[in-house]
Amino acid sequence: MSFGRRISEWQSKHGRHALPWQRSRDAYRIWISEIMLQQTQVSTVIPYYERFVARFPDVAALATAALDDVLAHWSGLGYYSRARNLHRAAQVVRERHGGSFPKRFDEVTALPGIGRSTAGAIMVFAYGARYPILDGNVKRVLARVFGIAGYPGDKAVADALWSTAERVMPVEALQAYTQGLMDLGATLCVRKRPLCALCPVSASCMAHRERRVHEIPAPRPRAALPHRNTVMLILEHRGRVLLEKRPAPGIWGGLWCFPEISGDADIALQCTQRFGACIAGAERLPDVEHGFTHFTLTISPQRLRVRALTPAAAEGDRQWLDIEDAKSVALPAPVRRILQGLTV
Repeated sequence: MSFGRRISEWQSKHGRHALPWQRSRDAYRIWISEIMLQQTQVSTVIPYYERFVARFPDVAALATAALDDVLAHWSGLGYYSRARNLHRAAQVVRERHGGSFPKRFDEVTALPGIGRSTAGAIMVFAYGARYPILDGNVKRVLARVFGIAGYPGDKAVADALWSTAERVMPVEALQAYTQGLMDLGATLCVRKRPLCALCPVSASCMAHRERRVHEIPAPRPRAALPHRNTVMLILEHRGRVLLEKRPAPGIWGGLWCFPEISGDADIALQCTQRFGACIAGAERLPDVEHGFTHFTLTISPQRLRVRALTPAAAEGDRQWLDIEDAKSVALPAPVRRILQGLTV
């Protein structure tokens, strides 16, 4: 039995069949799910996906929505450039494709935020077309089964994986095969302690046969992540807090945050000059640690009681919001944690 057939038959019996996006062959919904699943676990994605498609059920709804609304429904899922790209891509589909999601591979990959693997998944699941995929789970499966050593982020290794993905892809049962690769990598061929005894292709798996499962694929070369510090100002006035919109692009671009200053800045002076706020009292809250892909961040929140404001205190991309209302806007995860910990 071929590799492809073993995968598709295993998927039909043991794979996942109840994921919410599997109920539809609508390219829009498949696209949303594939973007959300990038670097995010299925269990985390499901509630976000259901809320998102309930609010934005089609391309037109997403394209005409305010970016703030889109980001608010993405808040907490991380990697916010994905949400900004979704919003922009929906506008491109409306402007260039009459509101219908494109059916040609090159037109799909031309949309913001869609790479080769994501486009391949959309083509397979929405249109039944024959295109390979190569997400993180699939890379691990193919690397182990076919003995492709090295770090998948290296070009030579990536090229070998793509070549293998194209070569072993079956002609029939494409959806079951593609879903099966994803399911196998997510449930059995996991990074640590894979369940090789239950794997449908373990007999032909080179890494299993040579007892090199722990070596393949090689992890990302370790490098010390740089560390940054910032001070966030939680200005409170009559039950409201001040939030600023972050510029896009950039970290947390388009999201609402507490104002930031450097650790050596004069807090009272900054509050007066930047926000027209006269401070009556201050309290330092516990530091909050947050990790990004390329650096780690320590946030030192300063809770500041404001006794008086000038008319310029909220202008431009700033707004004063009741604490409960503030929780409903698009916030980065650590800012949401700080906000939820506030007591009046």
